[in-house]
Amino acid sequence: MSRISKEQVEHVAHLARLAITEEETEMFTKQLDAIITYAEQLNELDTTGVKPTTHVLEVKNVMREDKPTKGLPREEVLKNAPDYQDGQVRVPSILE
Repeated sequence: MSRISKEQVEHVAHLARLAITEEETEMFTKQLDAIITYAEQLNELDTTGVKPTTHVLEVKNVMREDKPTKGLPREEVLKNAPDYQDGQVRVPSILE
C-alpha cells in the first residue's frame, strides 16, 4: 500500500510550480514511497541511551593562535593598484 498518493505528488509539484508528466508522477510516487518506507524502518530502531547528534563525527573548529605580524610595505601594495593617490587606492565613485 502506497503511503503517498499521486494526488499528493501532483499537489506538491503544483506548489513548486513544476510541470510533471503522468509517467513522472508515477515515478515520484514510487520513489517517495520508498523514502517514507526507509524512514519508518529507521523509526523502529531502539535509540534509548543514544545522545542526539548533528553529525556522526565529532566536529570542532581548529583555530591557530592569532598573532599580529608586520604587513607588506605600503609602496609594494600600491604597485599592484591600478590607481592610487596619497597612499590610498583610488576607486571609481559610486555615488550620484
